[in-house]
Amino acid sequence: MKVSILQFPGTNCEYDTQYAFEKLGATTQIIWHKSESIPSDTNLLVVAGGFSYGDYLRSGAIAKFSPVMKAVTDYANSGGKVLGICNGFQVLTEAGLLPGALKRNDSLHFISKFHHLKVINNNNVFLEKLNKNDVVNIPIAHHDGNYFIDPDGLKELEINNQILLKYTNASGEAQNPNGSVDSIAGICNKEKNVFGLMPHPERAMELILGSDDGIKMLQGFLK
Repeated sequence: MKVSILQFPGTNCEYDTQYAFEKLGATTQIIWHKSESIPSDTNLLVVAGGFSYGDYLRSGAIAKFSPVMKAVTDYANSGGKVLGICNGFQVLTEAGLLPGALKRNDSLHFISKFHHLKVINNNNVFLEKLNKNDVVNIPIAHHDGNYFIDPDGLKELEINNQILLKYTNASGEAQNPNGSVDSIAGICNKEKNVFGLMPHPERAMELILGSDDGIKMLQGFLK
């Protein structure tokens, strides 16, 4: 299993992501944003979290113009699996690979804490190791995590089972930390090969650090 991880100026989660997947037995390679290709042996491409280009203009808005993003788009359109975490989710929405947009948190404050998530749909490679309605405890760390999509787009997400995760409390009841439409924390595309979420499963790999619920979230990619 080969995981390629994108690195932009300002990315700060690429090494956490590398550690997480290597802990699960994958081999990894970090790809600089000026690369014009994705390694041909890539089984999963991860757009890691952080603050690409300092989040200037708008989170992910400059990163979408990086040379590597054409290769990312080609890889996704040919069926390759892509996972965007936090800033990576923002980049994928800006690039048009996932629907919707990420706005400033309702509180206008940066949020950094563990938060519970409920599995809404697990009929996809990402969450197939979890059960529908499972609740996991995963860190969030974002200033622009407020997911927005218009009513028609939301209906389409629901019809196509593209809503993967929602913010909840430990009992699975809605608890929205940032104002996201319908408490959405993660989605996928219609083809279910491009995934995005604001929480950080790569930071939930060790019980001693608060949670290892990220293990089952990422294991689905390991075939």
